[in-house]
Amino acid sequence: MSNRKPYVREMKRTWWQSSPFYRFYMMREATVLPLILFTLFLTVGLGALVKGAEAWQAWLDFMANPIVIAINIVALAGSLLHAQTFFSMMPQVVPIRLKGKSVDKKVIVLAQWAAVAFISLVVLFIV
Repeated sequence: MSNRKPYVREMKRTWWQSSPFYRFYMMREATVLPLILFTLFLTVGLGALVKGAEAWQAWLDFMANPIVIAINIVALAGSLLHAQTFFSMMPQVVPIRLKGKSVDKKVIVLAQWAAVAFISLVVLFIV
């Protein structure tokens, strides 16, 4: 056994503030907080739907609160940001080739957004 201590690099709490890339990364990761609240709101809404009309109306009144609406708007913006960053990364992670030629990255990203729009319209039509 050696008595030497391993090298441990110092990591400050503000490490992410030194680079615009890291600041954007931290901001993107922080958008999960409103998404968690949005998910909890929907879960409570499902419980209220099971409990009956009075609980459902109370949940609807809660969801009409301006603070809740603001949280939901931030959650939507965070979801769109996550989708945009994921879709833009996708062509590098999984390059698609058709007939031996690489498909243009813009086509792949636009196809993903088109799929999102189509699925959203189908869900909107069903609901």
